[in-house]
Amino acid sequence: MSPMPLLCVRRFWILLAASTLAVCGQTPPKPAGQTAGQTPGAAGAAKKPGASPGASVAAPQSKHYPILLIASGTEPFWSARIGMKGAERLERVSYPPITLEPGEIVTEDSGTAWTYHAKDTGTNADVVVRLSREACSDGMSETKYSFRAVVTHAQIGELKGCAKIAAEQFPEFKQKNLVDDDPEKKKVMPPAITGFKPPVAVAFFDPTGKVTLARGETAKVVAPAGSQLSLSHDGKRLLLTREESGKERTILLYDVVTGKTTEVLRGPVQSAFWSPDDSRIAFMKFVEPSWTVWTMPAGSPDKAAQLNTNVSTGGVLTLHGWLDAHTVLASDNTKLYFFKTESPPTSIAIRDVYGDGFEVMSSDTIRANPVNPDLLLVTAFVSHPKAGMPTDAKTGFGSAAFLYELRSRRRVVVTPTNVFAQDAAWSRDGIQIFFTNREKAPVICRIFWDASGYKRVRGGTGLVVGQ
Repeated sequence: MSPMPLLCVRRFWILLAASTLAVCGQTPPKPAGQTAGQTPGAAGAAKKPGASPGASVAAPQSKHYPILLIASGTEPFWSARIGMKGAERLERVSYPPITLEPGEIVTEDSGTAWTYHAKDTGTNADVVVRLSREACSDGMSETKYSFRAVVTHAQIGELKGCAKIAAEQFPEFKQKNLVDDDPEKKKVMPPAITGFKPPVAVAFFDPTGKVTLARGETAKVVAPAGSQLSLSHDGKRLLLTREESGKERTILLYDVVTGKTTEVLRGPVQSAFWSPDDSRIAFMKFVEPSWTVWTMPAGSPDKAAQLNTNVSTGGVLTLHGWLDAHTVLASDNTKLYFFKTESPPTSIAIRDVYGDGFEVMSSDTIRANPVNPDLLLVTAFVSHPKAGMPTDAKTGFGSAAFLYELRSRRRVVVTPTNVFAQDAAWSRDGIQIFFTNREKAPVICRIFWDASGYKRVRGGTGLVVGQ
């Protein structure tokens, strides 16, 4: 074989290695025997005019943007994935992951910093990731990182941290060059939700309206009728409301251990909720001229006290349960109230939560995530339902559940568009959401907090989770 073909083969493999390293933002190494400024395989190439004998020209650094990186930070804890096309996912502790749509990637003149543009697919908010090649430490471990990272989300704000190449965490990179032509095998799928715990104890209304309590696969009817269920966190005590006459109602307690139902409160009362530690009960009571919010120690109705004495409103329309151990959520047509057990109440405009796409009604439900009080789950009527969304025959509204972050004001719908979702409730692990689909025959469904894993669970309505 003549020397020329061998030279071509050698140059091919050198260029292939250089391009592979450039993909990860690394500078290709020089072949053995090659000095700076030389062309591979051309040791005797002519020097540039004016260059002094022996002078060398620095090898150009690759400006290809880095890929296959994991960026992360602390206080708060977060991570972001930079895949083959750019920024593709942002994750924060105690919040559902955010899928990003990669956009333009800009390389700075230095060749050592890059700006990745993206869109939050849930809200269409702008997201920018700036990556610079420099030593970085997270301040909490001995891990040394090759990049410094700053993520800026238009709603969430700025997140600072470090990044490193982690190709092993991108299995889709290996699939990119599959010989198989099946597009489904090459499709990049989001990671499945794992680590969730199916509820042990739940309460709901069966298809005939009877109050039912289930532990595992065993279900038992505990009352012929009722409303406004709240199951204790150990799954052993169920609060429900029974209609009487006029404004008169009775709040009842069913005890799983004894199998007995006892009266807790009777009068113009409704909507009882267990506190996070089951030590207190919040409820609504009508005190002329409006509904007010009260709490009481569990088992001591004689010690009930009103919470909203300092609120100059026409009262509240709906009680939504506990935000945390010291705060009760309630709302009217204009405000969402945070009634404190140990300090004066506060409020925010209800329209900040709902935006322009949802109607404010007394039938709405707002539930705080059990592990993150900044994250609310809201079920409300949709003002302008999209094509294919079931609607109410009288109002023409659809109905959906959405997540709302109090600090960032980020709002994203989680229920499918082809369901009429009502009465959404969290599981105790804060990852699963159970809701009633009233599209046809009412059925209880489940989704995960990232809107994945839609599943029909059982016939019935209004499921609440205990244990």
